[in-house]
Amino acid sequence: MTRPEPWQLIADNYPVSVVMQTRFQDIDPNRHLNNVAFAALFESARVRLNRELRPWADRPKNERSMVAAITINYLREGHYPDDVTVCSGVSKVGTSSYVIAQAMFQNDQCIATCDSVIVCRTDGEGKPLRQAVVDELEKMRTSG
Repeated sequence: MTRPEPWQLIADNYPVSVVMQTRFQDIDPNRHLNNVAFAALFESARVRLNRELRPWADRPKNERSMVAAITINYLREGHYPDDVTVCSGVSKVGTSSYVIAQAMFQNDQCIATCDSVIVCRTDGEGKPLRQAVVDELEKMRTSG
């Protein structure tokens, strides 16, 4: 497993953050947040970041973005009922894909990081990102 870069462990390095409630149903028998809860919390924050990208609302009907890969690093135990803050930003922009970097914090400690590779597909094939999308992604860049 690749360890997170030091910049990924600092909330202020991400342009977007959202506070999310943990749920009783998110805990495992050891009373820790389970791995599925981590993934769901990261997903909810990732969707919020993607929805803020204006060009996606104006995209052609044959254009889709989809998750190609996700890597989650579990750094500490998470606990119910404490809220978590999920911080998100874009760490890389490629020709037809980009990476959303995220970190989850609870009680001022980073408990997990997540990198998600998002690809753009048009008519079922990988296609370059439109310039309007690239411009918006650049506005969401992480400070790392």
